[in-house]
Amino acid sequence: MEKRKYGKTDMEVSVLGFGGSEIGSGVSESDVKQLLNSALDAGLNVIDTAECYGQSEELIGNTLAHRRDDYYLFTKCGHAADFDAPDWDPVMLEQSIDRSLKRLKTDYVDVIHLHSCSEEVLRRGEVIEVLQRAKQAGKTRYIGYSGDHTNALYAINTGLFDSLETSVNIADQEAIALTIPEARKHGMGIVAKRPIANAAWTLETVGPQEYPFVYWNRLRDLNYGFLQDEEVQKSIERALRFTLSIEGIDTAIVGTTKPSRWTENAALLKEGALPKEHFEAIRSRWEEIAEPEWVGQT
Repeated sequence: MEKRKYGKTDMEVSVLGFGGSEIGSGVSESDVKQLLNSALDAGLNVIDTAECYGQSEELIGNTLAHRRDDYYLFTKCGHAADFDAPDWDPVMLEQSIDRSLKRLKTDYVDVIHLHSCSEEVLRRGEVIEVLQRAKQAGKTRYIGYSGDHTNALYAINTGLFDSLETSVNIADQEAIALTIPEARKHGMGIVAKRPIANAAWTLETVGPQEYPFVYWNRLRDLNYGFLQDEEVQKSIERALRFTLSIEGIDTAIVGTTKPSRWTENAALLKEGALPKEHFEAIRSRWEEIAEPEWVGQT
């Protein structure tokens, strides 16, 4: 699998990574073991999770601690999941980082991202200082920001972060002009989250409280021809290749609970970057249809 240099870090990351949110609930350890080990064997070397993804960190630790040298491990902090404290409390953040390391059965992670932190909180400085202390203590090699829109732009322009994780896909393109170029100027590694827009176009109906609802609505308005004309797997391929064709994207994280799905997704990338005319058609449609309020989705 193709690998790309991750910003100014010493990492070369697989263009397709694994997002750990979906394995956080209702997935057996045996399925996770099969899924992650087969993905590592197929060339995966980026695994991303978070403190608030249910059992995700524990499952990753239980199944992959013995292969720690085979992959880069990213996690996120900020939400007071199971802590009797408010989000972004500095003491809670330190405790959360230590708990993540324990769950993941490792002495360090490669990147800790602040998880969708607002500009208001960032301006106070305390949460950034917590991550900097974790880096100095060897608990993480690099520090990052995970988020979107103007909050992400502020984080980038502090110049304090090594990594950006942001939403970008066929239904979420604000970052292409707003934040990704700035992050690259600062030498940040860039992770695309939600790179296939939750495959929202494959769903018959989506309720307002469901995670893919915003993308489902946007895609109805965007009405890309290829989503109607191509079979589902081919349309997913085009969507994923679009995201990985955006200048500056180093890796795209896709979550799944199915043991064979990551390797199936990896196979979709065998043709490489999307042809320029296909890429530009998607961009042009977005620029024609997108409303001002279609900001990056956290």
